[in-house]
Amino acid sequence: MASEVSKPTIKQYSKHLLVCVGPRCTQGESEALFQQLGSRLREQGLDEGSFRVKRTRCSCFAVCKSGPILVVHPDGTWYCNVTLEVFDRILEEHLKGGKPVEEYVFHQAPSPGS
Repeated sequence: MASEVSKPTIKQYSKHLLVCVGPRCTQGESEALFQQLGSRLREQGLDEGSFRVKRTRCSCFAVCKSGPILVVHPDGTWYCNVTLEVFDRILEEHLKGGKPVEEYVFHQAPSPGS
């Protein structure tokens, strides 16, 4: 007889931001940015509901230069040199408007099925 597996739950989200907070490329700058993203998302109403944006800190993306590095999923868009001002543009133009901020994109994953 199989035992029942306990599974966690998570609230629905539309985008997932991954922020590299590894110490090699930003000396704490990325962690400070990560902390500020939560309030920016709340201010824009992107912390709840169907348009919720989830954020997660990651220890290292092995890029190790031009940080802070931020990745938007499921889009597969990788951003470099992300300051709070750059994030405000990413928030408005990409997360809300659907158009990546090209001058900070250094990698774009192919679309599924391409």
